[in-house]
Amino acid sequence: MTTRTASCHCGQLRIQVQGEPRIVGLCHCLACQQRTGSVFAALAGFAGPYQVYGTATEYVRAGDQGARFRFRFCPVCGTSLYHTEEGVERDGVSVAVGAFADPDFPPPRVSVYDCRRHGWVQLPPGVTAYDKDPA
Repeated sequence: MTTRTASCHCGQLRIQVQGEPRIVGLCHCLACQQRTGSVFAALAGFAGPYQVYGTATEYVRAGDQGARFRFRFCPVCGTSLYHTEEGVERDGVSVAVGAFADPDFPPPRVSVYDCRRHGWVQLPPGVTAYDKDPA
């Protein structure tokens, strides 16, 4: 089974996941744009178990449909590394794709909140785009 490790910029916070991602997607919502400081977030969802090394700072926010997301950040360098959704598959986790530092990481298959996608951002071929969150 494949083991992948994602790390914050300074290396203090790491997460190790097993297997292939269940889903790789892009989120263009305003909250993800503000959280990442970029025009979208690229996330990979994995089933548990997973292992976290280091210390994280947490921030919980409610999504548009009432779901509560618990984001974990490195308190040293500020990297937003991973998050979980409260009440949904407690062993699942979403990890920032860039934190794997792997240019061969699987491409996204979905794009959500396309209504907020910047006009100059082009989606890769075959990506299914949703105007909002289909959940």
